[in-house]
Amino acid sequence: MSKFEWVIEEAGTRIDKVIVTRTGESRTTIQDWINENHVTVNGANVKSNYKVQDGDRVTVIPKEKEQLEAVPEDIPLDIRYEDEHVLVINKPRGMVVHPAPGHPSGTVVNALLGLKMQLSTLNEEMRPGIVHRIDKDTSGLLIVAKTDQAHQHLVQQLQGRTLKRTYETIVHGVIAHEFGTIDAPIGRHHHDRQKMTVTDAHSREAITHFTVIKRYKNYTRVECQLETGRTHQIRVHMEYIDHPIAGDPKYGPKKTLPIEGQALHAKELSFIHPATEETVTVTAELPDDMEQLIYNLEHSSEH
Repeated sequence: MSKFEWVIEEAGTRIDKVIVTRTGESRTTIQDWINENHVTVNGANVKSNYKVQDGDRVTVIPKEKEQLEAVPEDIPLDIRYEDEHVLVINKPRGMVVHPAPGHPSGTVVNALLGLKMQLSTLNEEMRPGIVHRIDKDTSGLLIVAKTDQAHQHLVQQLQGRTLKRTYETIVHGVIAHEFGTIDAPIGRHHHDRQKMTVTDAHSREAITHFTVIKRYKNYTRVECQLETGRTHQIRVHMEYIDHPIAGDPKYGPKKTLPIEGQALHAKELSFIHPATEETVTVTAELPDDMEQLIYNLEHSSEH
């Protein structure tokens, strides 16, 4: 990307807004450039909220975009189901699904490529075989397509809501109802573009069913089933009903249970096999960190 230089005529406008308008880049990207001194006004660094004056000379030297390449890596995977059509893995908390800016390696895709297996080609090269995603700090089951035919079949199941995904979580507060359905559309947060929120603006239908497993003094253990699969859906929906997930760094309170990332685990996947048309159900036990939280809650509730 080449250098930009302008003499300003939009007096009183924030510098980040001026650059967003002129470059088409996102506000988050522009604020990163400003924070990392890729932007000067009259030769000096400024903050994002600097209001430009007539005659200001703005110089922008864009930050080089990270060149991503999905390369094979020798990373062990916990495989729970495999045949020539599909693969189901139990992803650990902290592992990203595919390479992206900030996470160029160490992902599920790098590990899959390291196994030298056939993967579907319907996605871009950064996401071979990936049918759906789960967040970095959510653990649990993820289905991968080995063939294009299997990939198409599984995507149709997601769209038709016949691919069943069941999660377990620990949330703040005591949920009064035994079960319920959260039917609330989700879209991008209007201020923080890294977050999602319940909104009627530029949103998509989102439905989560939940059942209480057990209540503790200040927390509730819950099973959730996705009817739709929006980004951060369970995390956003539980915050929306005032029961944010324990440990959630984006949607939950800072004072929470001792866990690295949200206490959310994809524990069961049920799908129609692309070749045999039989129902396949795969399960994964809770990870040790969530088992420890539950043990601590059980123990503390006895006193």
